[in-house]
Amino acid sequence: MSRTIVVTGGAGGIGRCIVEYFASQGDAVYFVDCDVQGVHTQMERMRGYGWQVTGYAGDVAEKQVLEDFARRVLDEHPEGIHCLVNNACLMHGGILEGCDYDDFLYVQRVGVAAPYMLSKLFKDHFQGLGSIVNLSSTRAFQSQPNTESYTAAKGGITALTHALAVSLAGIARVNSIAPGWIDTGAYHKEEVYQPVYSQGDLKQHPSGRVGEPMDIVRVVAFLCDERNSFINGENITVDGGMSRLMIYHNDCGWNYHP
Repeated sequence: MSRTIVVTGGAGGIGRCIVEYFASQGDAVYFVDCDVQGVHTQMERMRGYGWQVTGYAGDVAEKQVLEDFARRVLDEHPEGIHCLVNNACLMHGGILEGCDYDDFLYVQRVGVAAPYMLSKLFKDHFQGLGSIVNLSSTRAFQSQPNTESYTAAKGGITALTHALAVSLAGIARVNSIAPGWIDTGAYHKEEVYQPVYSQGDLKQHPSGRVGEPMDIVRVVAFLCDERNSFINGENITVDGGMSRLMIYHNDCGWNYHP
C-alpha cells in the first residue's frame, strides 16, 4: 500500500536519504527545505526514477510556510497522511561566539516550533494510527563547547516527543531518534563521495565504524511501521555505542589535551 510521507529538511543529508528511501518504496513523499535550488534539483532527479516526490521551497521557521506546505499536502491528499518526519535543524553556534538572541531563537523555531506546528497542522489528518518521528541528537544529552543553540533545540524536541505522544494518544505514535556521528557527505554532493577516516575515528565507536544516513533511515522506517505501534514516546539512540563509553584521561587509550 502506498503511503503519504511528509519530511522536513529533505533536500540534503539525512533528510534527503529519508525522502529517497520512502519514495523508492512506492510512497508519495512531500518534503520542505529552505534550499531552493536543492529542492528543485532533488525533486527532478527523483522524479526521473519514476518516484512520487514533491518538493516545497520554504523556511520552516516561518509559520506561513508551514501552513502553506501543509495545505499543499492536504489539497493533493485530502484523505490525509501516514507519517510526519521532523528532520530539519541547523547549528548556529553558542555562547562563546556568534550566537545572539535572534540566532538562538531562530534555531529553536526550526528545530522545535516547526515540529510542534506541523504536528498540530496534521493532527486531524492522519490515516490509521499515524506516526511522527522527530530527529533529535546525542547532543541533547552531552555537549561540546559553543553548541548551545543546537543542543537546546535537540533537548527541546526530545521533550516535545514524549509530550506529543501523550497528547496524541490514539491519533499518532510519536518517537524520536538521537543520531551520533553520521557522515552525510554522500547526501550533500552529487559527485562520488569518498570519506576519509582515521583508525581513531572508527575504533572509538564500539561498533567500529562511523554512522551512515541509512542507519537512521532504517530506524525511521521501523517507527513508521504500524506493526511497531507499542513503541511510543521513546527516544532511540543510534550512535554505534559512543555515548555509552566511560572516558577518563589516560584510561583505555583516551587522553585529554586542554
